[in-house]
Amino acid sequence: MKKSNLGNRLKRADKLDLVVNILVFLMAVVNLFPFYYLLTNSVKNSAAIFKMPPDWWPKTFQYKNYVDLFKGQPAFRWALNSFVVALITTLLVVLCASLAAYGCSKLHFTGRGVVYAIFIGALMIPKEIFIVPLFRIITKFNLVDTYAGMILPNVASTFGVFLLKGFFDTVPDSIRESGKLDGAGEFTVFRKLVMPIVKPGIGALFILNFVNIWNDYLWQMLVARSKNMMTLMVGTASIMQEISPNYGYKMAGAAVASVPMLIIFICFQRYFTSGITMGAVKE
Repeated sequence: MKKSNLGNRLKRADKLDLVVNILVFLMAVVNLFPFYYLLTNSVKNSAAIFKMPPDWWPKTFQYKNYVDLFKGQPAFRWALNSFVVALITTLLVVLCASLAAYGCSKLHFTGRGVVYAIFIGALMIPKEIFIVPLFRIITKFNLVDTYAGMILPNVASTFGVFLLKGFFDTVPDSIRESGKLDGAGEFTVFRKLVMPIVKPGIGALFILNFVNIWNDYLWQMLVARSKNMMTLMVGTASIMQEISPNYGYKMAGAAVASVPMLIIFICFQRYFTSGITMGAVKE
C-alpha cells in the first residue's frame, strides 16, 4: 500500500514537472519573440514592416539596411564609443560602489546611517531632474564632446551602493576580524577576503549597469556634439533623420546594438543568476 502511494506521488510529481517545464518553455518563447521580431524586421523595408497582417518570416531578405548602416557612416566608431563609455563607466561604478557599500556595511563611524540614508534617498530622484545643472557643470569644465563628459556623471551610482551593501552584510564580521588579527590592512581585507565572496553581486551590478549605460540616449545625445563622438544609439537615430524614414535602418541599428549586451550577459550569466538568488535571501 505504501509503495502504491509512493508511486502515485511520483507520478503526480512527474506530471507537475512536465506542466512547469511547458509553462517555462512558453514564457521563454514569449520573451524571445520581440528579439526575433527585431531581427526579422531588420532585413525588411518600411512597407514590409508596417504590412498588415505582418509577414512573420521575411519573403525577401534585404541586407541593404546593414550595408547602409555602416557604409558612409562611422558606425564602427559609434560602436567603439558605446563600448568604451559603457565598459569604463561600469568598471568605475563597480569600484566606487563596492568601496562605498563596504564602508556603509563593515566600517563603524559616526553618521554611517545618515550617509546610507542619503544614498537611498538619492534613488528616488530621477536623473532628468538634475540633467540641466549637470550639463552646465560639464560645460564649465569643458567636457562636452568628450569621453569624460559621458562617463564621469554616471559613475555616482547610488543603486550600486544599495545593491552591494546587501551582499556585504551577508559576509560574517569574523572574516574581517581574522584578517585584522593576521596584520592585514583594511584595503587588503576588502580586496582579498571580502570581494571574492561578493562576486555574484559584482557580476549582477556589472550586467545591469553596462546595459543601462549602453542603452542611454538622452545624456549621450546632449554631450556628444561631433559625429565621431556619437555612440551607437545616438548615431543610429541620426541616420534615421539624415538618410530616410526607413524603419529598417532603426531595426538594423537596434540589432547591432543588442549583440554586445548578449555577449556581456552570457559571460556574466553565472554571477548574475547567483547574485539575484543571493539577494532574494535574508538571513
